[in-house]
Amino acid sequence: MKDYLQSKQEEMLHLLEKLVNIDSGTYVKSGIDEVGRVLQKEYEALGYVVKVDQQPERGNNLTFRHKDASDPQILAIAHMDTVFVEGTVSERPFTRDEKRAYGPGVHDMKGSQVALLYALKALIQENAEAYKNVVILLNTDEEIGSPESRPLIEAVAKETKYALIVEPSQSGETVVSQRKGGGKYFLKVSGIAAHAGGEPEKGRSAIEELAHKIVKLHALTDLEAGVTLNVGIVRGGTSVNTISPHAYGALDVRVETPEQAEEIDRKIREICATPDVEGTSIELTGKMRRPPLILSDASRELLAVVQEAGRELGVEITDIKSGGGSDGNLTAAVGVATIDGLGPVGAHAHSAEEYLEIDSLVERTLLIAKVIQKLS
Repeated sequence: MKDYLQSKQEEMLHLLEKLVNIDSGTYVKSGIDEVGRVLQKEYEALGYVVKVDQQPERGNNLTFRHKDASDPQILAIAHMDTVFVEGTVSERPFTRDEKRAYGPGVHDMKGSQVALLYALKALIQENAEAYKNVVILLNTDEEIGSPESRPLIEAVAKETKYALIVEPSQSGETVVSQRKGGGKYFLKVSGIAAHAGGEPEKGRSAIEELAHKIVKLHALTDLEAGVTLNVGIVRGGTSVNTISPHAYGALDVRVETPEQAEEIDRKIREICATPDVEGTSIELTGKMRRPPLILSDASRELLAVVQEAGRELGVEITDIKSGGGSDGNLTAAVGVATIDGLGPVGAHAHSAEEYLEIDSLVERTLLIAKVIQKLS
């Protein structure tokens, strides 16, 4: 398979360029659906049959099973959306040099789309029946927590035994076995406007109330326990000389265990239930969205298979823990053995400096193919 994939590297890079040069931010439905059409054509050419999960606002989620498959036991997930707004491609389209490829989503995770597709092509070329043992799920809203695709992911995962999450990697020697769970909460504070100089006693500051809440929420952070809370967006007020009648804050939460998630949710609601500034009120929305990805016994066994595949390729693979979430959090939570971070290597995802290491495209594609083969 290695010789085959090395001979296809330029072809893989051409497909990568095609995908990167399509704006497919989470909120750009037309672009995501175009990426889906490109990939659907590729998979159908290999004998896979698509099931389209139509979405009115987000891109359509796609699930592929081979026409000759009977009961596939491996679920491979790769998201088609990126974090970039429409128009980003025109500002900085795909480029490459001898070692790296650049462009919006090249690492997270359009390189992974190419790797997964060509892993299956390599298995077919090898006449290995393993390509029939895979369900491919390409979803469209992972970058915002997979709110629409989550039911589909959970339903398909429950029909399989293993989940391979093709999120990009930071190193050719690592995969991700654990991820923090996370949530988003939003605070909308109402106060009473008044002239800050003329009659401040008549006002009730929404900004002051929000400030009290930020301090209390941030105090729940426990770095040793792996719990972090961060109010990353704050807005409020109407003018500098007006007691603010409204304020808004957005809170990000990360936890390592389900018990922590339950406790932190309770404490957030307790803090926001009672105002510190008399005369103000708070509307709290949001929740814990992703359960943590925990290394279960079944996932540990799957990790051993991945490591064995790596050794056969001359790579000693170690597993790492990530603070970010992925769809692997969802598959693990329904009891499916899950290993994440199987995609190609790169860095600076979600930024203008994002890149993919070209050599890793073939290397990680070969690893994915080997793992699928061993699990079949």
